Amino acid sequence: MKIKPRFITCFLIISFMLFSLGRVAGKENGALIAELDKAIQKQQVYMDKKEANIRSLKKMLEMNFLTPEQEFEINSQLYTEYRKYISDSAVRHVQKNMVIAEKLNNTNRKNVSAIELAWLYSSRGLYFEAKKLLEGIKKPIIKPDLLARYYEVYGAFCSHYGQSNNQVEYFIKSEYYRDSLLAVLDVNSYEYQLNKGIKLVYKGQLNEAETILNKLMSDIPKESPEEATVSYFLSLIYKQTGQTSLQEKQLLISAIADIKNTIKDNASLQELALFYYSQGDINRAYKFIDLAIHEALFCNLRYRAIETSSFYPIINASYQAKEKKSKSDLLIITLLIGLLSLIVITVTFFLYKQMKKLSRIRRQLKETNQELSHLNEDLNRLNTNLVDANHIKEEYIGHFFDLCSSYIDKLQNYRKELNKLAANNRLDELFKALKSTDFIDGEVEELNRNFDTIFLNLYPTFIDDFNRLLLPQERITLKPGELLNTELRIFALIRLGITDSVKIASFLRYSLRTVYNYRTKMRNKAAVARDNFERKVTEIATFPFEEN
Repeated sequence: MKIKPRFITCFLIISFMLFSLGRVAGKENGALIAELDKAIQKQQVYMDKKEANIRSLKKMLEMNFLTPEQEFEINSQLYTEYRKYISDSAVRHVQKNMVIAEKLNNTNRKNVSAIELAWLYSSRGLYFEAKKLLEGIKKPIIKPDLLARYYEVYGAFCSHYGQSNNQVEYFIKSEYYRDSLLAVLDVNSYEYQLNKGIKLVYKGQLNEAETILNKLMSDIPKESPEEATVSYFLSLIYKQTGQTSLQEKQLLISAIADIKNTIKDNASLQELALFYYSQGDINRAYKFIDLAIHEALFCNLRYRAIETSSFYPIINASYQAKEKKSKSDLLIITLLIGLLSLIVITVTFFLYKQMKKLSRIRRQLKETNQELSHLNEDLNRLNTNLVDANHIKEEYIGHFFDLCSSYIDKLQNYRKELNKLAANNRLDELFKALKSTDFIDGEVEELNRNFDTIFLNLYPTFIDDFNRLLLPQERITLKPGELLNTELRIFALIRLGITDSVKIASFLRYSLRTVYNYRTKMRNKAAVARDNFERKVTEIATFPFEEN
């Protein structure tokens, strides 16, 4: 038989679409799993919210002058809050309403309370009490709007009782009551569509049931109790049709809605546990079955606890076996890690010794380099000082010969003038010239001007550098035509290495006290420490040739 190419193409396209849908569904289910985990972590938040609603209703009951009818309505609201949350509390409020209904002698309120109490007794496994209450209600006098709830509770009782005793006849009775319920419900109502869908699920008409329930899902609020119920029955359809991804999705939606609405009668958690158990995810299976049984016990729902308990030992045994294996694997891994740690410690110790040795060598090298650096600095400083001294020596030798030659010429001329006065017998003028200090004063002034010129030629930035050592308001400003003043000239000699005040006074022809006063005065004006001022002056040493 030859396969046509178009069939192959269609097959490949369909396979690709199914693969793509599977990937999208897997991603969507992953997000739902994360949302469910988050909802479980926030369970207490949702419970606190419900408890706040309950407290506000109980405060209303404490109000004075409530009529029996008002008290009945508040108890009914509390029953609604407690019905799938804490059944014991729900029972108490329904029993209170039965007492009120008796006092009022109101048959309808009696029937309402009896039906709801029967539902609670049935959920808690008190089947005899539930049946007695239901049989005590006279069906002909039940109001039409209450008849639907009567059939619903009677059907639930038969289902719960049949489940506890595994009697098929009660499951059949349960469906009879569902038929009766459908007969009295509005065909457009949520309750009618839900029960019709459930009936079709149990009859095996899955396509029709899926259509009805999916339509219902699009009409009900998200994360509502109704969504929890509808999605749960959709999961049963997908379970029977083998669509595991859709089954998981609907169970997750149902479980999330149950937890957020604090519904402890949570069938979806139990089904999720069984689903993940079948998929081999033992950790999730155990997590959800454990939570499901705690929820059932918290609410005191016997039928749900019986259901959950029947699966708990199987999942728990698998979980414990896995935990045992995990502990065994962990022990082996721990031993391997211990061995590796011992090897690492040994290697680390060896490396530490080597690194310590290397560090010692590096430290010694560093110290040696530092010593060499200091020696180089000292050598450079000595070379600089030597160059400085040689330069000063060269400069001053040259100027010394110039000055000496100049002074010899001046003395020769001065001698000639004096000789001429003596030869001409001009004794008065001769004695006057000999007594006058003008010549000496002029020469001292000339000496100072030559010193200033030579010094500033050697240290052109001396004045600016010296002023930087003084406070801003104390800096020296020279008069027009001045090269150096007295203070600068004293410290110029100090820069040249002449630090003895006696020598400075002799050279500049000042008194010793004058030199001392100027030195003290400048130290007091220093911007640096007074004790370091003159040392800083001696460090001013920038020659023009050193700038290159």
